[in-house]
Amino acid sequence: MSTIQDVARHAAVSVSTVSNVLNGRTDRMRGDTLARVQAAIAALQFRPNNLARRLKTGHTPLIGLLVPSIANPMYGYIAREIETHAQERHGYRVLTGNTYRDKVKEDAFFQDLLAHGVRRVIVISSLADEGHFEMAVRRGMAVVSYDRRATPGSKTGVDHITPDNFEAARLATEHLIAHGHTRLAFATVAGMTMSRSAKIAGFQAAAERVGAQGRVLDGGPLHEYGDSVISEVGRALGLRIAGQARRPTGIVAVNDLMALGLMAGLREGGLQVPRDVSVVGMDGLHLSSLSNPGLTTVQLPIPEMARAMVESVISREPGAGAAASERVFTPTLLIERESVGPAPATAAKAAAGRGARQTKQTRIRA
Repeated sequence: MSTIQDVARHAAVSVSTVSNVLNGRTDRMRGDTLARVQAAIAALQFRPNNLARRLKTGHTPLIGLLVPSIANPMYGYIAREIETHAQERHGYRVLTGNTYRDKVKEDAFFQDLLAHGVRRVIVISSLADEGHFEMAVRRGMAVVSYDRRATPGSKTGVDHITPDNFEAARLATEHLIAHGHTRLAFATVAGMTMSRSAKIAGFQAAAERVGAQGRVLDGGPLHEYGDSVISEVGRALGLRIAGQARRPTGIVAVNDLMALGLMAGLREGGLQVPRDVSVVGMDGLHLSSLSNPGLTTVQLPIPEMARAMVESVISREPGAGAAASERVFTPTLLIERESVGPAPATAAKAAAGRGARQTKQTRIRA
């Protein structure tokens, strides 16, 4: 079995340099040195003695990842990207837990992880109250919060990485407006997180800019499994919308799962997407390309954000009470598919125009 000394000799570096690579302390390391060490680790199939590392350092090379529900494919996608980068770049593995955005469950996970020597945690929550995150930092953990902005002036030591949810919703809404939609709605669920609030604000800003009607449709509460059943909430909301006399013609959904459920409910209610109602999602899930019709969606930069989360949680010294950092990733790509078409009135006017032109041509030929 190879030792850390074997790796150092193979890479022609010191043992401390290998130790720095194994513990993610590579910010000041030359690229060629890092590459040699990583190549030596792979060639010798070196596996560090995690028990010995824990006895020496007080922590294990693990990252805790707390998500609302891994049954939501979006969080599965994020978890895969985080795990890949953490393992390949830093030699860390990832432990995942489902919290259903429950503050008590999140805090219990912090305590369990700390008891097992895990000092680095990424949390997908978006709750307004992050007091339990701050407590975890004071206990000696490094914490990264995903999907919400940092509180202005915060000195909690909690780093924040998030997509620009305001911009994502604005981009989705303006796409509908560009297709002639003025009766707009934002479909969401009961309960307000920071990210949902930002998306609603982006939707409303885009609608107000052109004087369009924009209303928020609450699909109702989620049960215990939270985000994993949001598609069912969307389906029920779609059925409800289908029965309305004056329904919206363009809908922005809080995420792709909600949008997919909406389209299913609208279809069951006797409507066609996009002939009667156009739908846009936000996430960029692979599933959105498999629906019928294909879902137009705002693509979030998941791989880039996952790398940033891993680098942040590994580079920050556990327990440090420095000012909270924040990185916001702006989505720039809207993937156009078949779920968006002209507003019904616009489409009818265009069809009438085509019919008139065909009649005129027929008369000329006659």
